Amino acid sequence: MTIKTKHEKLTVLHVATLNQPISPDIGYGPIETVIYNIDKGLHSLGYRSIVACSGDSRVSGEHCVTVDQSIGDYCSDDTPERRKTMNMHLSRALGRAKMGDIDVIHMHDADAVEFMYDSAFSMHVPIVMTLHVPAKESSLEGVYQRWCNPLSSPMVYCASISEYQKREYNDLVNTANVVYHGIDVEGYPIKEEPDKGSYLFTIGRITRDKGQDKAIELAKKTGSKLIIAGCIQNKIADREFFAGLKNSIDLSVEVGKYPVDNDYYDGVIKPLLDCDKQIIYIGEISSRHKKQWYRHARATLFPIQWEEPFGLVLIESMACGTPAITFNKGAVPEIMVDGKTGFVVDSMNNMIGAVNRIDSIDPRECRRHVQNNFSITNMAYKYSELYHQIVNDHKISGSYRSFSTSYRSKPLHDARIAI
Repeated sequence: MTIKTKHEKLTVLHVATLNQPISPDIGYGPIETVIYNIDKGLHSLGYRSIVACSGDSRVSGEHCVTVDQSIGDYCSDDTPERRKTMNMHLSRALGRAKMGDIDVIHMHDADAVEFMYDSAFSMHVPIVMTLHVPAKESSLEGVYQRWCNPLSSPMVYCASISEYQKREYNDLVNTANVVYHGIDVEGYPIKEEPDKGSYLFTIGRITRDKGQDKAIELAKKTGSKLIIAGCIQNKIADREFFAGLKNSIDLSVEVGKYPVDNDYYDGVIKPLLDCDKQIIYIGEISSRHKKQWYRHARATLFPIQWEEPFGLVLIESMACGTPAITFNKGAVPEIMVDGKTGFVVDSMNNMIGAVNRIDSIDPRECRRHVQNNFSITNMAYKYSELYHQIVNDHKISGSYRSFSTSYRSKPLHDARIAI
């Protein structure tokens, strides 16, 4: 799909999170993946995209290095050293914003917005914040109301990632804009026809919300081979959940250590398919690895037990031509086309029935659906439209791009990171 922009090109400063590097080939790092894709999409549309992030990142636009290394984990202890790193990152990002050439600041974490809000207000530089967490997990109702007061000209514009999430936040903030996540569809290898004799695949953080126990139950009831991929975070509940799964897992093997090359299927995937083990856990895998596991799967299972606000797994799987079978929760009905790109079900019995019908799904229809609705270009274009809308709202005669040199930013005492 070709999209032409009619506006002048703006300069956007992205203030990245530090959980993982901003990179096209990381393991678990959903927010960082989204930031990478937004930057790449805007850069391809001709916008000046600047990413304030760690030095171990790889970006398409301009790289503004704030700290040498990312934290490397979504779940790390709130230590003085960690807070120092976060404060340095945000202070240097704020310093970049004060250079006077930034039209919009794009952020992804409420604590980071609070750190920079007053200074951005004095500069008359609006902030776009992509909402990643459910509304019920937000503990900053007061500041949301201050940032996004619809009775005044708000400085912060919240972009929801689904209509479902927009409804969830409706009473809390002004979330008039929905921008679906997008991926680089052409970077995903596509299968030519359904893999009727292959495995079921599920990928995601190992936690009860993601429903790996349900995927195992489904595999056993249908006699299917199941491949489970995903990280286990340093959280008590997640570790206890995984411990409860161990008796049902027949084999654990770290496939991420093997390079992805022309022999990856024959050397890594096929031997696991040919072995007599039914439920196989392959650990956390990178983007390169998961594309191969999506491509060769019969279907991707998404048996979520919570109201997921989006679901990158679904569009990644469909981009490879692999249909998904998922419970009808959260934003799933906005992403899937039931009966055409997979099956959206309400019960385990219906999920079992869907496995029996999954080979009727055309891989090309799955790919086409993602290309038309969830590409990087679509996402970047919608963000660009939002940027122009808010910049026009905030052009104040004689003061746009002005900034205060007397403001001293507040230190980040509670360095929570959205997950």
